[in-house]
Formats: sequence, structure tokens, C-alpha cells
Amino acid sequence: MASDRAIRVMIVDDHAVVRSGIRFSLLAFDDLQLVAEAENGEEALALCGQLCNTEALPDVILMDMLMPGMDGVATTQAILDHYPEVQVIALTSFDTGSLVQGALQAGAIGYLLKDAAIDELAQAIRAANAGRATLAPAAARALAEARPEPGHELTDREREVLALVVEGFSNLQIARTLGISPATARFHVSTILSKLGAANRAEAAALAVKHGLIP
Repeated sequence: MASDRAIRVMIVDDHAVVRSGIRFSLLAFDDLQLVAEAENGEEALALCGQLCNTEALPDVILMDMLMPGMDGVATTQAILDHYPEVQVIALTSFDTGSLVQGALQAGAIGYLLKDAAIDELAQAIRAANAGRATLAPAAARALAEARPEPGHELTDREREVLALVVEGFSNLQIARTLGISPATARFHVSTILSKLGAANRAEAAALAVKHGLIP
């Protein structure tokens, strides 16, 4: 943020009472300036176009996720496609893993619940303007729970190969044990490392034991 001006903020929420509450709360902070409000995604996009033309594009947008018409995820994606310099904070009442994932994948830099204290919201706006992420604890938990355990993509054959990797078998030994070619064994091991995000066979074996990926 430039030191000689406040951070420009836009609110996008289909509930007038929510917009009103945030509007009056932001008045307590001299470094935050509300420049626009929108009640849906389509209006938010239109306002961004108008504000861009007047060189008053918001620095940070507080985005509701569940709105009629264009929802928060789609709106976030559309705004960032056109105005990548803008930062978006998802501000919603819901903390489901899929919703958190959708918001972050769309490009949101933060995810807060609407019951957050106003000081917490102000800090999140400042952090977003500085390029730093803020994730509500409940949202972080939901995101962690929504992420599949390592190894969920492994095929039955890859699990057989992984079991032999855990036993310390070489590619040649794996090939002989399973009746496949050494090249196929190497391919399976390489695929397993990729799916597990493991740097080497030892790390893959450790993950297999830790997460119970083999009998």
C-alpha cells in the first residue's frame, strides 16, 4: 500500500445487513477506506470496471461465497482474471473444506468467517494488501480434513509394488517377484513417488507405513 493513502476496500455480499455492519466497522480504521459495495457477483464485476476507469480499483475485496447468480468462487476467479492486482478475502458463514478449497483455488488470499472480530478483519485486509494470506482456524481445519490422505490415487498394482519397496526390494527384484519387466517396475516406482509426493524410495516407504497404504 502507498503510505499516503488508505487501503481501498470493496464488500460483495447479498445481505444488506452484512454490508452495513462491515461498512460502519471500517469507519474505525483510518487506514481502510470503503470504496464500493455490491450485492452480487455481476454487480461486483461491473463496479470493478467503473472503479478501474477512475483509478480507484479496490486493493482488497471482501467476498461472500454463497450468493445467488454468480457465486463467490466464480466472481473471485472472474475479477482476478481481469484485475490480477486485486486481493480477495473470502468472508462467509461457512467453513466446509470444499468451499475453502474453491475459494483458494479461485485465487483468494484469505478466508475468514463472518463472526470474526473487526480487528481480525482489519488485520486480514492489511495482510492481504501486503500479499500475505490469512486463514481462519476453522477454515484451516476444514481444508485439512478435506484433503485426501496420501496414496488415495494408488492402483492395486502400485500398492503391490509399494509393499515391495517397503521390504527394500530393488526394481529388478520387484520385476521378478511380480512377473513384470524391469522397465515396468521402474515405471511403477516412478509413478508411486509422484503420487505420494516422495523424493525417493525411502520417503515413499515411510509414507506407506505412516498412512497404512499397504497391508
